[in-house]
Amino acid sequence: MAKETKELLSEDRDELLETVKDRFEKNMNRHQGIDWAKVQAKLEAHPEKLWSLYEMERTCGEPDVVGYDQDSDEYIFYDCSAESPKGRRSVCYDREALESRKKHKPENSAVDMADAMGVELLTEAQYRELQDFGEFDLKTSSWVKTPAHIREHGGAIFCDRRYHTVFMYHNGAESYYAARGFRSVLRV
Repeated sequence: MAKETKELLSEDRDELLETVKDRFEKNMNRHQGIDWAKVQAKLEAHPEKLWSLYEMERTCGEPDVVGYDQDSDEYIFYDCSAESPKGRRSVCYDREALESRKKHKPENSAVDMADAMGVELLTEAQYRELQDFGEFDLKTSSWVKTPAHIREHGGAIFCDRRYHTVFMYHNGAESYYAARGFRSVLRV
């Protein structure tokens, strides 16, 4: 795969499409009334989005279609892994938080990783919507897009699910934990 051009080699593309199609077919409750052939055609018409989907999959997000926006004519993918994606854990919230750490810096931040992948962090509302499709983050937590007024004061928010309830919490944006990553959204 050539990351500089953000295009997949044909064998990577074919393997990704097969994996995502299989997940799509096994989880029809997430996208009732959506036709896989139309999703695949849209992905193939936008190789940069296919590359972003590959990055979601490569980092263990298990992306799946969760909706279709008729106004923008876009399919919406969320990370649907049972726990926060393994390939995106132990990260602080953003670049400012990363640079503020004097010792024991994490390797990356959630916002920087998402930008590099061509995706966005889920908002709190999107995270709660994801929970309508199952129970996610029973052992982990996920950073979510933090409103500016919270971030201006040094904080960031994350969510998880415990006791059959979705919780939203706050933490210093510079904090990071082995069990906290981030979930993303991709619009195609």
